[in-house]
Formats: sequence, C-alpha cells, structure tokens
Amino acid sequence: MDEQLFFKKLNNLCTSKDIFYFISSLEVMSDTMAAGALQRISEVEMDDNGLKNPALLENEVFRALCFQFEFESSKLSNTGLLNALQALIKLRIDPQSTLMTSLLSESEERLGKGQLTTENLCSLGESLLELEGPSCVTLEQIVNHMQERDVKRWSPREIVMVYRILQVTAREGKQCQNLLNRLNSVTFYTVSQLSPNFTSVILNSLAVLHQTRAVLLVTALCKHSAKRVPYFTDHELVNVLEAFLFFGQKLQIFTEALERHVPRSILTMHPQTVSKVMHYCCKKMILSKPIFDAVAEGFISNADRLTTDQIASYIIPFGTLNYLPPSASSLFRKLEAVLHTRLRHFQPHTLLNLLHSCVLIQRYPINFLPKIFSPYFLQKLQAQPPGLNRVVMSQLTQLFLTVTLECPFYEGPKLLSKYQVKACPMPHSSPDIHLFKRVKTGLLYLLKKRIYFASEVSTPYFYVVDIEIKLDEEGLVLPAAQLEEVHRRIALCVDGQNRFCAHSHNLLGEEAIKQRHLQLLGYEVVQIPFFEIESLQNTRKMADYLHKKIFPCTHG
Repeated sequence: MDEQLFFKKLNNLCTSKDIFYFISSLEVMSDTMAAGALQRISEVEMDDNGLKNPALLENEVFRALCFQFEFESSKLSNTGLLNALQALIKLRIDPQSTLMTSLLSESEERLGKGQLTTENLCSLGESLLELEGPSCVTLEQIVNHMQERDVKRWSPREIVMVYRILQVTAREGKQCQNLLNRLNSVTFYTVSQLSPNFTSVILNSLAVLHQTRAVLLVTALCKHSAKRVPYFTDHELVNVLEAFLFFGQKLQIFTEALERHVPRSILTMHPQTVSKVMHYCCKKMILSKPIFDAVAEGFISNADRLTTDQIASYIIPFGTLNYLPPSASSLFRKLEAVLHTRLRHFQPHTLLNLLHSCVLIQRYPINFLPKIFSPYFLQKLQAQPPGLNRVVMSQLTQLFLTVTLECPFYEGPKLLSKYQVKACPMPHSSPDIHLFKRVKTGLLYLLKKRIYFASEVSTPYFYVVDIEIKLDEEGLVLPAAQLEEVHRRIALCVDGQNRFCAHSHNLLGEEAIKQRHLQLLGYEVVQIPFFEIESLQNTRKMADYLHKKIFPCTHG
C-alpha cells in the first residue's frame, strides 16, 4: 500500500483493535509504516493514568511488530527506528527489555557515526529526555552534533527540541551559549509561526537558561503569548507566567487576555494554574477585578478540594492589593469554614501570611488569633525558615495592633512584647523620593520655616509618618520639636505610585491599613496621592494645593 494512503487510513482509526485488524490485512509494510502504527496505538491507548488496556501488549500482532523491530534494528531506516523508539517509550515498555536496549544501542551507534539528520537528532533527544531524564550523557553528544548544523534551516519543532535539550544539559552545569545565541537569533524570526506549546516551551527554556540578554526574543514571545492565552494548557500557561515573572514582563494585552480567559475557564482550570495567575497579579501589583471576582467564585465552589498552599495563594492577593470582591461575604465565610476544619494542616508561615492578608482588608480572624499568639505556634514559626525575621515579626505586630485598635472585644492571648517590633519594614512603605521632595518644598513655601514640620517620624505605634504637623488648641502650627500643648497631629501620607496597584488609584493593603490605624491612633490623616500633584507645575501651586488639603478652613 502507498505510504500516504496508509497513514491517511491509519489516522482515522480510533482503537487498537481496529489498528491491529488493519495491519493484519496488509501483506507488506515498510518500517516507517510499522513505526507509525505503533505511534497511533500509543496515541489512542494512553491517557493521563497510563495504558488504558494493558492486555494489548500481549496481542500477537503487537508482539510480531515488536519482534521485527528488536531483531532487525540494524536494517531499519533512521525514521522507522526513532519513531518506533518514541512510540514504545510512550507505551511505557520496560527500558531494560531486550527490545528497548536493542533500539537504543542502534540509535546511539548511528549517533556516534554521525548518520542522524537534525530531525533524527531531535527525535532521539526527545526520547532520551522522556526515558532517562537530565542525567543522560548521550544528550551531550546530541548537542555537540547540533553545534555543527545550520540553525537557519531548522523547523520550529527542531528549534524547540534543541531548547529543551539545552535546558536539561544546563542543569548539569554545561551551557552552550554560542549555540544559544545562534538559536535565539533564528527563533526571533519564527515567533509568529509558533504554536502555544512551542511558545511555552521556549519561554520556559529561556528563563531556565537565564537568557536575560535575549530581550528582543523574550519581548516578541511575550507579545505572541497574549494571542495564545485561550489555547494554552494549564501547564503551558504556568510556564508562560513564570517566564513573565522571571523576565519582569508586564503587558497590558496579556493582562486583558487573562481577564477574558480566567472568568470563562475558572471552574475547569487546575488550582495550581489559578494560584500562579494570582501570584503573577500579586507580584506585578495588577488588580484585575474580572480575574479576582472569578477566583473568588472559584474558591467558594472548590475550596474543599484545594491544598493549604493553594488556599493561601487564592486569598493572599486580595489583601495585598486591598480588594473585596462582590462575593466577599460568601468568600470569607467559606475561608473560615475551611480554616475551622483544616487549621492544623497549614504550615505556620503560610497560616500567618493568610491571616495577615485578611486584616489588611478588615476581615478579622478573631477565632484563630489565640493560636497565632500562643508560645507553641511562635516556636514553630521560629523553627521553620525564614524564622522570626523582621518581616514575620512585623506581621505579628500588625495583627496584634489590629485586634487592639479595631477589635476591642477580643479577649484572647496577647502577643508578648519580645515578639513585637517598633518600626514596620513594609516593602512599599518608603516614600517616592522625588515626590517627597516636591511636597516638602511646597510645605516650606506654605509654612515659611522648616521647623514647622517633621519628616519620616517614627511613632510609638509601629508606623512611620511621612510628614507630621502639630497644631495647638487654636489650630496654630507648632514647631515639630515641641512636645507640650499639642492638641492635634496631622499625618501627611505622601503616596507615590509604589503604594498603589499598577495603573490604578487603589491603595495597596499595607498602606490602607497604615492610614486606617493612624486615624484610630488619633492622627488626622491627609493623603497626598501622586495623581493629584503630578500636574502641579511650580512650588506656588503645590503650596496652594497643600493649603487646601491640610487647612481647608483657612484656604482662600
């Protein structure tokens, strides 16, 4: 039978029984046709759980095919040999069997003699990766042969395979940067032809291989990814998100693609993929209401099936980015129910991060704080990395301050003073230096003397005030160093872009709780957000703006 007709008929068969019947009807079959039959059997009989019907390995037609491949391996064409090897690996035939050792030794012998084409090398590399993993020394030989080939003539499949092999050999401490440079240059011009799978694999390889200089290629792949978001598998999307994080990429078109995809797919997406999406949004400070609202609904439906780490990954970004979804009441009821049944399963630091994120958005885990403040739990925190570092102790202190200021009815254990810190090292709390300088210049113009305000003032209550102004009983400004007759304290919060979600006027959770607590501690909080003052062109206009914000009663 003509090979083209053979493969056309073969690809229309959907069971191994039909394939065996079809093969039996043929008098003569080339080795590539026989290998194609094995490949088709592997496609229809394998799923995520393995071989659907193990009995097929005992089928006489299957055994006859394997017999010929085993004892006539030296007579096979390169394509027949390597396609058969791939199919048998997918069918999970014992690598130590005489069949597999015969095919492998023949493949390696031809590799050593330089008889394999680039396509053959890629096929063998793929088989070895599947069979033996990163430690396979033959992969190095394949890379050495690849070095001698003309990269410009490779197909996208061959390019992808070489990236995969290089990624694995690099983990063994062997990196071929010269080949990578050539590969990166050629790949740039093929990006538009790449399938979702190839795009994901290459981005993942570039990240693993630390190709930070391949800026043009990475940018092109990230833009291409935005068009492929609906077509990525869960695993592929995770790889893409990890690459975006590694290379510091943040594209609006990619975010918009996620906003369309996640709400449609939330109930079928793997929880680990949802966790990675939320982690990406959190790291990039992207408050996407369509994504967050969908994830909240997904949590309400699936929380009982999530691991403790996944639960934390779903919830923590809501606190970090200071957002309550429309389903907030149901979301936190579900979280409380899950915590009641599975509290002991959470790792100490995961639990602390989770509960701390809740208080940022005024969801108070009162029932669980006695555990957090208990000496036993604090010892467990100290025993596990990162231990009781300043960030962890700041979270504990902020939890304690929250129940003290916002939950006066709490009567459980208190946090011992040795676990409290006096100043808060929040990652986004430092003021924007340029903005801060402009505000201070405007205040000096308004108040005439520098003694009338103090900057970066440490309070006895954990927080640092950007600028503090003191007033007496009649509302007159006092020198900042004066301690007596202080009737009112004004805290100016100079909020640069680093204190807001990306492309948003929504304060981050850590800044929102700080301003809330300063008010409860008796300060009059005046927010000076970047978007209100960036258009003020001179010091006089800045002073007028500050006058209106700080002293509205006397303005004009």
